[in-house]
Amino acid sequence: MLGVIIAVVASALRLATPLIFASLGGVFSERSGVVNIALEGIMINGAFFSILTTEFTDLPWLGVLVAAIVGILTSLILAFLAIHLKADQVVTGVAINLLAASLTAFLLEMVWHRSGQTDPVESAIRAKPIPLINKIPIIGDLTSQLTPFVYLAILAVIVSYYVLYKTPFGLRVRAVGEHPRAADTVGINVYKIRYICVMISGALAGIAGSALSLGAISLFREGMTAGKGFIALAAMIFGKWHPVGAFLACLFFGFTEAIQIQASTLGLGFIPSEFLQTIPYIATILALAGVVGRAVAPAADGIPYEKGER
Repeated sequence: MLGVIIAVVASALRLATPLIFASLGGVFSERSGVVNIALEGIMINGAFFSILTTEFTDLPWLGVLVAAIVGILTSLILAFLAIHLKADQVVTGVAINLLAASLTAFLLEMVWHRSGQTDPVESAIRAKPIPLINKIPIIGDLTSQLTPFVYLAILAVIVSYYVLYKTPFGLRVRAVGEHPRAADTVGINVYKIRYICVMISGALAGIAGSALSLGAISLFREGMTAGKGFIALAAMIFGKWHPVGAFLACLFFGFTEAIQIQASTLGLGFIPSEFLQTIPYIATILALAGVVGRAVAPAADGIPYEKGER
């Protein structure tokens, strides 16, 4: 039984990892006042380009770096349209999602001459036992099943909390998200802060995509994000736009998915698999229905800022 519990916990942590990166990206973007619906599309791009880079260089960590850079470049489309052109942020995000899905499908045909999925890469980022720690009972068994992405995600939560709540930059971000005009009057460049936060959001979502492809199945598959960008947004709202809250919400969603995967091991095999596959999405709806009414978004979230406008 202990082995089953460890397997479920390890599975939950691995499944929550892409959500953690993406939801942290959402926190940065929305704390500055820009709604980032494009997380799903940025994750798709990150998943594809990390596999593409690893395929031709055999350097998986270079693939992660490229995923972050591609995420930044994709997010700049949102930033330019939403911040400078004052376009509708939700519509822009949806358009980027559709563009990313089409672009990666096109490149898949161009590079691999097929649709559906790429070939697996041999040098993916896999779970490895940590010397000395792997000798510790339970902890050693658990950590042996975790990829480096899991540790990076936890580190990202700590760094995000510190940056947003313990640094002058974080104070400026929260001021811009709550009252951009007041921030502007004290000399804070609202546009610059929003651009930086959307770019951070893009980098984190790109890494989330690489955690899905390089860290989970070692290949890129069309539609592999399966709405995880939107689940990450739900986790961000569930966590009340706070890095730690978003992290805990992602763990909750990770556990629901892990239970679905480990259903037969847990003795839940009598439940139809189709129903179990809906559990994470049902959990998303229930979480939002029960909590979103009490969660308060940053006051200027989704509202374009025009300098000098009263």
